[in-house]
Amino acid sequence: MIKVRTIFLSDIHLGTRGCQAERLLEFLRTHEAEQLFLVGDIIDFWAMKRSIHWTPAQNTVVQKILRRARHGEKVMLVPGNHDEALREYHSVAFGDIVITNEHIHVAADGRRYLVIHGDEFDQVTRHHRWLAVLGDVGYNLLVRANVWVAWLRRTFGIADYWSLAGYAKRRVKRAVSFIFDFEDAVIRAVRDRGLDGVICGHIHSAAIKEVDGMTYINCGDWVDSCTAIIEHLDGRMELKHHWQPAMAAAANDEDKESLVTIASK
Repeated sequence: MIKVRTIFLSDIHLGTRGCQAERLLEFLRTHEAEQLFLVGDIIDFWAMKRSIHWTPAQNTVVQKILRRARHGEKVMLVPGNHDEALREYHSVAFGDIVITNEHIHVAADGRRYLVIHGDEFDQVTRHHRWLAVLGDVGYNLLVRANVWVAWLRRTFGIADYWSLAGYAKRRVKRAVSFIFDFEDAVIRAVRDRGLDGVICGHIHSAAIKEVDGMTYINCGDWVDSCTAIIEHLDGRMELKHHWQPAMAAAANDEDKESLVTIASK
């Protein structure tokens, strides 16, 4: 069991076929924290209006989070655009889970981070909702295609994970430009508020990096990349990849986590 100060998770998309609930459970079972932040799009109400895919593993994810909160772990939910209905309950506590539209997180090293989902800085989501929904449908198709790609790679003995959706995001110039524009907009807003950095999600592109003297942290997602941000007891932030397939883990008992760490200043 790895003990950390804080865990940040975003874009789990419970209720969809693409949700990697089994891998998230593996991660939660091996990481103990004082605080857990759910940084938006935890439940995908958008997708659930079209169809619902709710597995026993997704039930277990919800139960595990509730159990952690009940046992004293501070759990905060920052709604995103896919679960935006929860924004009406800002500052309301549902049992042991508090909903807040944004939060200032003070790390152990004293640095202050704005915790938000990030869709506020996505012009497509804010002003062209129909286009955002259409893009979401297309992305979900790519994610579903990932399942077949992964099966073919396992069949031919190719162990490393490769994501079709991730490849498309990296290769399509417009998607890359969108990510950079998003990062710049978020950083400008954080600087105006006199903070040290931001912890967000939304764009399914995990990162920890310095941008113009500010720390930009994106949690990624649990649909395609299976990433989380953890804060160590000394305030160091770490991006953790958890692509240990549940079936492969049972067969090979191999840990395929890779770590990217940013040192505390």
